[in-house]
Amino acid sequence: MSGALSHIRVLDLSRVLAGPWAGQILADLGAEVIKIERPGSGDDTRAWGPPFLKDADGRDTSEAAYYLSANRNKKSLTIDFTQPEGQRLVRELAANADIVLENFKVGGLKAYGLDYDSLKALNPKLIYCSITGFGQFGPYAKRAGYDFMIQGLGGLMSLTGRSDAEEGAGPVKVGVALTDILTGLYSSTAILAALAHRDVSGIGQHIDMALLDVQVACLANQTLNYLTTGNPPRRLGNAHPNIVPYQDFPTADGDLILTVGNDGQFRKFAELAGHPEWATDERFATNQARVAHREVLIPLIRQSTVMRTTAEWIALLEQASVPCGPINDLAQVFADPQVIARGLRVDLPHPLAGSVPQVASPIRLSETPVEYRNAPPTLGQHTQEILEGVLGLDPAAIGKLRDSGVI
Repeated sequence: MSGALSHIRVLDLSRVLAGPWAGQILADLGAEVIKIERPGSGDDTRAWGPPFLKDADGRDTSEAAYYLSANRNKKSLTIDFTQPEGQRLVRELAANADIVLENFKVGGLKAYGLDYDSLKALNPKLIYCSITGFGQFGPYAKRAGYDFMIQGLGGLMSLTGRSDAEEGAGPVKVGVALTDILTGLYSSTAILAALAHRDVSGIGQHIDMALLDVQVACLANQTLNYLTTGNPPRRLGNAHPNIVPYQDFPTADGDLILTVGNDGQFRKFAELAGHPEWATDERFATNQARVAHREVLIPLIRQSTVMRTTAEWIALLEQASVPCGPINDLAQVFADPQVIARGLRVDLPHPLAGSVPQVASPIRLSETPVEYRNAPPTLGQHTQEILEGVLGLDPAAIGKLRDSGVI
């Protein structure tokens, strides 16, 4: 293994999405990620289907597409750590690990002696990342937290959806579990920071990640739009609160996204639209003026964009260096020449289906590139390998653990 983190071992006790996403990032970067799962059932997302991965005969396997999205390059080890012998195994693994990832409720692992303080006593260099809905303290700390409810509670849905003046107005969640994904990204960044600190100090630490914290932090300019004015931003559909025109427009055969970032780009667009006078109109000449007069300008642009097809507009606008693009479904995304050129689909060998499709990591490192070592593991696929190779157990001891239901 030659990945940037090939010297790092991660014990991943997390399930569903935020924790596994962080674990997959670390695994893609070369870390050995051991995924601890419940015997018999494993990660909840293994059953979150349909759709399921199909075998060569077109029959459903046991692997849900949801699970397959977040568990590449890991090893699966089944342990029932509600049993004392299972707790002992996890503690021994933690003593030989660099990182522990977990997303149990606050205090949930303390009863098993698998909380940070207990494992720190065994391994002072351990970096222990806890992911919860609301963090380790605060009035909501004991509550369960799921992506959808956090999108609502954390303000994202107040910004997402059609304007109150439009038909179909109302809050809408993002089409993927974005808060979970962002929490996984922040968690992996925090872990890498803790690793850098440990390299200098020799000391591990506890990382407290909360979905709500991440959601509020990621509202970015909208947060500052509120904090600097005291006025909560309103839903604008696909429009931008600070830039005009920056939204979707109808064309002769579909839709076009127009993202004009400065006045020069607007001047070029106005000329191509057949209305060069827009660029000198005091209502539209600057972005600040366009934001103030969006209700006048946007209908005028819509009347213009319907006169050409999406492809015709893109060809014209790209030649003039005016940012634009289509609205693709996923079939169109994976047929796009840029997506193909960047190799964003990869296929890995899979023991149940022959192969499994994956989405490539967006991380491109010149010296230590991401390696796609193995498909998301089947349940318990690496139990024997890990217990023998990491803990040094012999086949007889492993057989005894299996007979007693510990693994």
